Amino acid sequence: MRFISSIIAPFKSPSLSDIKKNKIPIHIAIIMDGNGRWARKRGLPRIVGHKKGADALKNIVTLCKDVGIKYLTVYSFSSENWQRPQDEVSELMDLFVEVLQRELESLHKNGIKIVLLGQREIIPLRILKIFEISEEKTKDNKELLLNVAFSYGSRQEIANAAKKMCMEYKNKEFSSEENIEKIFSKFLYTSDCPDPDLLIRTSGEYRISNFLLWQIAYTELYFTKTLWPDFNKKNFYKAIYDYQRRNRRFGKL
Repeated sequence: MRFISSIIAPFKSPSLSDIKKNKIPIHIAIIMDGNGRWARKRGLPRIVGHKKGADALKNIVTLCKDVGIKYLTVYSFSSENWQRPQDEVSELMDLFVEVLQRELESLHKNGIKIVLLGQREIIPLRILKIFEISEEKTKDNKELLLNVAFSYGSRQEIANAAKKMCMEYKNKEFSSEENIEKIFSKFLYTSDCPDPDLLIRTSGEYRISNFLLWQIAYTELYFTKTLWPDFNKKNFYKAIYDYQRRNRRFGKL
């Protein structure tokens, strides 16, 4: 995992023609940060920023599909976010339902598969139901797998995976030839996905915030000061172009 910020990004704004087709990241993860600050800068309620953030996500999903990315994992609501003021949490829940109901048919027609990553047991039933409807409807789609990390925390994910692995392998001894890391990864929420190639965090914060801690061991990190509602095609291409200029050695020479 290499800490390289957007300050080394190219001087010009790259376009799609600058993106090398043979070096497209297979899996991109995004910490969509800055919705509240975007609204505050404009003297607007925070929920307006979250709505604009939902519009930005819709555009990025389309771009991922057009560029040829196969997996997109977005951090939409952390397990810690439940501690926010109740009014804001309630507005966010209403927004999740509204967006999923409005966009589901379009996502399905475009071959997007939706998967919920998170602690389902603590998600309100009406929210969980719309997620499960979305998962069922899109389960056979192949164009892009969209992981929505909701009520998600990586430490909780790792702890739960360890617990499940211990229960399943309670009386089993592992041989020296077995890949324990690979076995453990099967118990994570992302068991059906390759690890992210690129992690993008918006808004100028330089931390991971309990997101995919196991999975990003060798992920390239890209940080930008752009607030999530303003993250557009130009920013997206810039992140991919910067990723393609790096030499991924995975600890080798």
